[in-house]
Amino acid sequence: MQSLAGESVVVIGAGIGGLSTACYLADAGADVRVVEKNEQLGGRASRLERDGFRFDMGPSWYLMPDVFERFFADFDRTPSEYYELTHLDPHYRIFFKDGDGRGVSDGSNGSENAEYVDITPDLERTKELFEAYESGAGERLERYLETSRENYEVGMKHFVYEDRSRLRDYVDLDVARHARGLTLLGSMQGHVENYFDHPRLQQIMQYTLVFLGGSPSNTPALYNLMSHVDFNLGVWYPDGGIGAVIDAVAALGGELGVEYETGRPVSEIKGREGAFLLETPDGPIRADLVVSNADYAHTERELLTPERRSYDADYWESRTYAPSAFLLYLGVEGEVDELAHHTLVLPAEWEDHFDRIFEEPAWPEDPAYYLCVPSETDDSVAPDGHSALFVLVPIAPGLEDTPEIRDRYREKILADIAENTGADLRDRIVLEERFCIEEFADRYNSFQGTALGLAHTLRQTSLFRPPHRSEAVDGLYFVGGDTTPGIGMPMCLISGELTAEAVLEDYGRSGRR
Repeated sequence: MQSLAGESVVVIGAGIGGLSTACYLADAGADVRVVEKNEQLGGRASRLERDGFRFDMGPSWYLMPDVFERFFADFDRTPSEYYELTHLDPHYRIFFKDGDGRGVSDGSNGSENAEYVDITPDLERTKELFEAYESGAGERLERYLETSRENYEVGMKHFVYEDRSRLRDYVDLDVARHARGLTLLGSMQGHVENYFDHPRLQQIMQYTLVFLGGSPSNTPALYNLMSHVDFNLGVWYPDGGIGAVIDAVAALGGELGVEYETGRPVSEIKGREGAFLLETPDGPIRADLVVSNADYAHTERELLTPERRSYDADYWESRTYAPSAFLLYLGVEGEVDELAHHTLVLPAEWEDHFDRIFEEPAWPEDPAYYLCVPSETDDSVAPDGHSALFVLVPIAPGLEDTPEIRDRYREKILADIAENTGADLRDRIVLEERFCIEEFADRYNSFQGTALGLAHTLRQTSLFRPPHRSEAVDGLYFVGGDTTPGIGMPMCLISGELTAEAVLEDYGRSGRR
């Protein structure tokens, strides 16, 4: 087994990718220190706690439980040693604004437009739902999910857990054999249209693209594998929220010897392998090796001098970025039974919303949005007699973001929620916090205030994403959603493993270059 004994490593940024890398490197014998600019660990998976309410500020869906099980198993542990999981039923609820009469309607809640469908763990029930919209759709859903399962199993084993970040990694007969069965080409829009005609069914199959930061027209069909994640693996809730998962990974790192320091931003990366010097307001930090879990663009543009960068400004300006978000964190009086733990509200025509994110950036006029009500599952996130929820509206990064615009949009969204779900929150709000483009840029140093980073377009997938190794500075590595395998908590967890493997390949005692 390769060893990093005697090597000191500093990880910049305590997102889940950085925390994952720290665990693997410490387990290999390195002295690992994680430094984080903000006041808590977790990166975008931060928590907001105020007046008895608790919110996950970023990720709120626990998907791909197999990835978390595999991660903890790498250290002879299980997730259940750190947190318990609840299988959500329904997985999520979808309100449709078009009101065509084929969902569940309840005019007693004050809104005749409050028409919804629930996606549950019962696949037979879901097939019946699909059949109600379109003859034969239930059987086609089964075929779709079989393809999705195959893509997931092959893709995860041969293209996600293996870092194929260079073209030569694909010039291999074994790779070609495994890739032959994958749905690689085309867009998700075209792929879904091959199975379903009804717009609502297409929306149900495509909503998971939100987790990849893309749209149906610019996300490769390969990502139909997300439907296996959704329908077959299920949607779960870790008791205590996603923050409990961050606590678990950090606790594991502590057991392996990782040290953590919050409230210490890094302003510059100097030096090279064996002699790095990281500048901070509290004095320099020395290290043999450095892993940056800060946003890739921020690291290159702000922490490295021009001659030490792998990419120029034009590269970052030309990328396609995942959406930012307009977020309202709300503590409200009473229950919100109209909403499930996870609720989506979708317009009849959502192409316009995606166009206003990727084609002609503007605040959406008829937005699609997501509501998370963890108090439906977890009593600990809100005081007695209250509910905790947040509203997330995907918007284009880089938009003008002023208090006046936020005020107008707040009123628009709260009115939309009341009209289309029947949950009128406006006179019941006792706590409110807002988070938008400016906060994403300031708190997370994200380029143009994107909430997720580089989108998963065909030209930004796999080997077309920035690599884990710096091409300009020996001993500098990257981890997180901008690298492979990409966006999302499970992918960032795997990214940590891939980055650690790169470090071990380069500097492990049996293979030090």
